[in-house]
Amino acid sequence: MKRNLGILILFFILSGFLSVAYAQETITPENAAKFIGEQKTVCGTVASAHYAAKSKGQPTFLNLDKPYPGQVFTALIWGTERGKFPKPPEEMYSGQKVCVTGTITSYQGKPQIVVKDPSQIKAQ
Repeated sequence: MKRNLGILILFFILSGFLSVAYAQETITPENAAKFIGEQKTVCGTVASAHYAAKSKGQPTFLNLDKPYPGQVFTALIWGTERGKFPKPPEEMYSGQKVCVTGTITSYQGKPQIVVKDPSQIKAQ
């Protein structure tokens, strides 16, 4: 009985480690569309960055690897989250290689991650 309990505990511990490792798997912006609904880390170069101050929600768009309108992946930061960043995100990350972690969603057929905290973006 104790042996089975020990095996069961070990299984849960290993499952936790594997799920964290799986969530941190990095993918390219071009492959992000294959992982809609999944937690991933997408790494690429910010090819275009734009703060749409006059648009509803005041979004900031960080487009990785290909600039707008041909973007293949976008990190979206809503205006309500901009104050969490030490500098405007479009200035901080423009032209930099970054990794963005979060749940990949789709907007008008394009994959994106909605960034709610600066810790989701790591400059390389």
